[in-house]
Amino acid sequence: MTSYIPHVLFLLATLSLLPLLAKSDCDCSIDESDTDKSKARTLHIIAIFSILIASSIGCTIPVLGKRFPALSPEKDYFFLIKAFAAGVILATGFIHILPDAFDKLTSPCLPNSPWQDFPFAGFVAMVAAIGTLMTDTLATGYFYRRHFKKAAAAVGDVEASAEAEGAHAEHVHVHTHASNGHSHGGTMMAMEMENSDDGSKKLIRHRVIAQVLELGIIVHSVIIGMSVGASQSPSTIRPLIVALNFHQFFEGLGLGSCISQAKFRLKSVMTMSLFFSLTTPVGVIIGIGISSSYNENSHTALIVEGVLDSAAAGILIYMSLVDLLAEDFMNPRVQSRGKLQFMINVFLLLGTGLMSLLAKWA
Repeated sequence: MTSYIPHVLFLLATLSLLPLLAKSDCDCSIDESDTDKSKARTLHIIAIFSILIASSIGCTIPVLGKRFPALSPEKDYFFLIKAFAAGVILATGFIHILPDAFDKLTSPCLPNSPWQDFPFAGFVAMVAAIGTLMTDTLATGYFYRRHFKKAAAAVGDVEASAEAEGAHAEHVHVHTHASNGHSHGGTMMAMEMENSDDGSKKLIRHRVIAQVLELGIIVHSVIIGMSVGASQSPSTIRPLIVALNFHQFFEGLGLGSCISQAKFRLKSVMTMSLFFSLTTPVGVIIGIGISSSYNENSHTALIVEGVLDSAAAGILIYMSLVDLLAEDFMNPRVQSRGKLQFMINVFLLLGTGLMSLLAKWA
């Protein structure tokens, strides 16, 4: 239940900023030379449904691994797919989002002071990355402590029960052999619970990673969706549709992999997958709704979008490097197999390379 509360809060906060984005504070003119509202509206509809389908398929494939063994996260090729998807996310942060943030926050439509005097985009990205690190570690620590308190209490109950059964066995000699068996079984159960701690640590870690990663993706997805929806230029929208479908599919693979490894309940899996799949299409719809009054060169629009893009870039760069790539690259299974280690590097470079190449058109 709590897994999607941060996402709801973020969407509400974003919606509250929409009137500010539509306000025009700048005299910078908008280029209307390629404006065609009828074609743009058709492309907007195509964008909504194609991105929704691509996002859903990308996020669903890893989750289906529970039902179809061929898609299981335990397979070697799953490391390769995840490395490729992490490369896409990394390139999205460095090549697509961060440069846009710098462009917006250093726009000539903004006053020279302070916007031209300080690299706000880099600063916000750095703060967002640090904030993600803090959230990551604090959330993981909190859930660790809560889990171990429950585990310690359960182990204590098992040991107490075993001692009671052992004491009872000493007084009732007829049942000595059976009672000792129960005592031994209770001790073994306690040992098994202690041995499961490593698995529980990994599970908690995967759950935190999945939720923090989705939060970072949502920030960017809503903003880019609004940009597509607000645009009335077909030549601008077409390449964005192609780039976003590619991006959302492989970003969905990366997120779906984390969701699958986190072993959430079905309700949480469906909720997280739905949030991811809908955020960009909803952003497009919002952009269409404010397109008549939206001025991308207004002070408020440039600042809000620039800051949110910077924050999204910092979150995605941190998550891709620390929680996705480092996690898998240092996995003993990868470290012990030279061929797999080589291929995972190749797929990382392919992901970053292809997503970087798309920056030429979008």
